[in-house]
Amino acid sequence: MSAVEKTEKTERLSVLKTYKLYVGGKFPRSESGRVYEVTDPKGKWLANAPLSSRKDARDAVVAARKAFGGWSGATAYNRGQILYRVAEMLEGRKEQFVREVADAEGLSKAKAAAQVDAAIDRWVWYAGWTDKIAQVVGGGNPVAGPFFNLSTPEPTGVVAVLAPQESSFLGLVSVIAPVIATGNTAIVIASERSPLPALSLGEVLATSDLPGGVVNVLSGKTAEIAAPLAAHQDVNAIDLAGADDVLAKELEIAAADNLKRVVRPQAVDYSATPGIDRMTAFLETKTVWHPTGSLGASGSSY
Repeated sequence: MSAVEKTEKTERLSVLKTYKLYVGGKFPRSESGRVYEVTDPKGKWLANAPLSSRKDARDAVVAARKAFGGWSGATAYNRGQILYRVAEMLEGRKEQFVREVADAEGLSKAKAAAQVDAAIDRWVWYAGWTDKIAQVVGGGNPVAGPFFNLSTPEPTGVVAVLAPQESSFLGLVSVIAPVIATGNTAIVIASERSPLPALSLGEVLATSDLPGGVVNVLSGKTAEIAAPLAAHQDVNAIDLAGADDVLAKELEIAAADNLKRVVRPQAVDYSATPGIDRMTAFLETKTVWHPTGSLGASGSSY
């Protein structure tokens, strides 16, 4: 028997995937060095995920704030192109996400594939809204006097997002995409029980055109990571989609200290076409007055 034939008959060792956090465009391990076991609904071990610490949460805030200026200052059309590129990258890695969603939620391959397809379509849907939302929620206001009065939406800033606990990928995309489509940056706490699709999404974002720090993904105990984010003075808003009633109340109280915008947890059918509520939740309205009439000898007007 040749050496090649012997090699073919030898059973290969499994190459297990190492999952890491995604912070500031890089893939650090948890600052604490801790991990926790992720299992499927039947208790079968799937992977070890990083157990994020408070320090990891603070690092994510720094990265998100650093990225905010460039991302919010980009044109809406450019943001739409970048979000569409993310959808392209997701399409190319669809099989991986189908497997991870099936394992995470205990679904058949066909049902998991439907979830992944819907998530990619949802990402494209939000990509199309980037240069349209301003026309829907902004505009000119009637005034009595020689003025133009214009209202335009602007991003709130750094948004902490508690991803849904049950919908590991479709729900995840449904809460991340509207935040960044409108020019905000995000710190995402992945589903505590099913974090693997979120951590893999970080790998997709890193290989797309999305600037580092626009989305930061943490995994671990939701309550442990969310508490410092809710109290952080440099976090402007928080989406409590993945919090239970008790945790949501605690985080709302902490968020009130610097008047954060808060989206409270509610029953959501993530398979339904979303409205624009999650986009407008993290927009501020700026109103500007412009005088009408000519300007000096040039004769130009506002």
